[in-house]
Amino acid sequence: MILNSDSMKPIYVQISEWLETEILRANLEEGERIYSQYQLAEMFNINPATAAKGLNILADENIVYKKRGLGMFVSPDAKEFIRNKRRNQVLGQMVKELVLEAKHLDVKEAELINMVLQVLNESEEGKE
Repeated sequence: MILNSDSMKPIYVQISEWLETEILRANLEEGERIYSQYQLAEMFNINPATAAKGLNILADENIVYKKRGLGMFVSPDAKEFIRNKRRNQVLGQMVKELVLEAKHLDVKEAELINMVLQVLNESEEGKE
């Protein structure tokens, strides 16, 4: 992953989201030790304090937990928590924006639903 310094999202938020994605993809498993702030700083060429802020977001949300002297570890049920969080926040916002745009374009409900179903079907075909 390459961090986007031009993004509206602060670097530390991008770090926390990247780590969440690593957990969702099972690159980091429950109970597994995650990268330290210094490892993240080296990986992404950022200040360790910035990396620590990203880690602290995850700790504050109980996605990771600290073991004194050992580092941070992926919490049990972290994957499910992240899925629910993203489902409610990210997808919820995207759906709101989609519906508002459809209204502006005078796209009827049935047409919008058909468009969504078409994309879902196409993505399923791509998996085969």
